Amino acid sequence: MKQIRSDSTLIHVGTREESSYDVLVKQGALSSLPSLLGEYTSSHRYAIISDRNVASLYGHSLRDNLRKEGLDVELFVFDQGEVNKTRSTWCDLTDKMLAKSFGRDSCILALGGGVVGDVAGFVAATYMRGVPVVQIPTSLLAMIDASVGGKTGVDVSAGKNLVGAFHPPRLVIVDPTVVSTLSVDECKQGLVEAVKHGLIMDPQYFAQLSELIPELLNYDLDKIEEIVSRSIELKASVVTEDEHEHGKREILNFGHTFGHAMEVAQHYTMSHGTAVGRGMLLEIRLGIELGLTDPSTFEATVSCLAKLGISNHGSQDLNSEEIMDHLRLDKKSKLGGRRFVLISGIGSVLRNGEDWSHTIEEGILMEFLGSL
Repeated sequence: MKQIRSDSTLIHVGTREESSYDVLVKQGALSSLPSLLGEYTSSHRYAIISDRNVASLYGHSLRDNLRKEGLDVELFVFDQGEVNKTRSTWCDLTDKMLAKSFGRDSCILALGGGVVGDVAGFVAATYMRGVPVVQIPTSLLAMIDASVGGKTGVDVSAGKNLVGAFHPPRLVIVDPTVVSTLSVDECKQGLVEAVKHGLIMDPQYFAQLSELIPELLNYDLDKIEEIVSRSIELKASVVTEDEHEHGKREILNFGHTFGHAMEVAQHYTMSHGTAVGRGMLLEIRLGIELGLTDPSTFEATVSCLAKLGISNHGSQDLNSEEIMDHLRLDKKSKLGGRRFVLISGIGSVLRNGEDWSHTIEEGILMEFLGSL
């Protein structure tokens, strides 16, 4: 029987029994992992998948603690970074699990940031045609956004996340205390996705977040828990309505169309948060150029993102031809058109009839990029 703890936030995602799950946000939640696994899974064996950095901080001790509780656990590690979010890494992890004789009664524990969550989730989606996964995000970005929604996958040379699957987790465990091991820069990167949630859904949250940034970057765990919980609530409301991105879930791509193109063009040397932040600024400017977005939105967003160390100045360095090449391969494209989420103002996504995205002609995009 699942019990809601009085000192935690429990957010439910989804409506269909086979794909719905809970997100538990609680300081110190990692220490409750053995009992949580007992409540939410009935697996015989557990495979912790993590990167080398997170494994050194939490992976080995977590494995040992679970073993002390009588659980059959192995730890599988790969090199950190977006450059290792590949089919090769997926293949290596799968082969190692097979060599350890993991069966269909296994569960994968994805311990790490967004890259780990995507890779481990994809392993879970495909191993033995699918085994349960519990997401345990350790980066602020993964807590706020990447661990919720059931998207898994790997990058290929043509672009980000072009090979993957929807595979909802059995449970997401968010322990804000692990944020204390992150650098300030890593915290800034994660908060970009929170800014996105405010821009597309909640103007009050956007204003609150902008005010709280100094306290959040000073590791105020209560404030961090508050912000993380609100972002998860906002994203959960969208994912529950549209699990497989056939409609409203497209709004979560705000900033990501340009952002992903910039990441690939920079060979993943540009961090995800910086790319999404600059992508949001570009997509706001595009909306203004098209006469669809309130111009005051741009300055408010510039001011907020500046507190996170993200400026608009990098836009002048874009190679418009290279960006267009990667936009043509974007998985969100339909019938050859490049699709963008546009906002009319803070907290308000601009509908396009029944659609949540706008298809922009290539000539208009080239002219826009050339004018930066």
